[in-house]
Amino acid sequence: MTGKSRRSDALDPIDRRILSALRADGRLTTSALAEMVGLSPSPCWTRVRRLEESGAIERYVAVLDHAALGLNNTVFVEITLDKHDDKVLDTFGDALARIPEVVEAHLVTGEYDYLVKVVVSGTDHYERFLRETLYRIPGIRQSRTTFGLRTLKRAISVDPLQLP
Repeated sequence: MTGKSRRSDALDPIDRRILSALRADGRLTTSALAEMVGLSPSPCWTRVRRLEESGAIERYVAVLDHAALGLNNTVFVEITLDKHDDKVLDTFGDALARIPEVVEAHLVTGEYDYLVKVVVSGTDHYERFLRETLYRIPGIRQSRTTFGLRTLKRAISVDPLQLP
């Protein structure tokens, strides 16, 4: 998700149950969802539409298994840029967004400027990614790589029923 901020105090317990159920299975029918949250289908559908229009539901997606695609390695890249003006940050961010191996990219505070999550098939693929793609983007002062050994948790979003 982008840096947009939305207020969650407008979500009542039924909205939270709807969001939680759709988070677990975005392919639920309106009837099945309505039954799960204790509504009839019509008011349930109206609530889902309102949640979509408000942006609480950003989109519906299929979550792919990267290993099934031959992308067995998750790599975290810390990137520091030479300059930090808006044009440089925007240009660099736009370039990252166009790279297929980049699955997440965050402008961050701290010792480096960007934290980028990349998926690759192995070290040869990662070396090609660095030399042929990442390092061709102007403005990188330095980068540091950490290979993930094992994913302990992977969630697309938080469960609204687990929030205070």
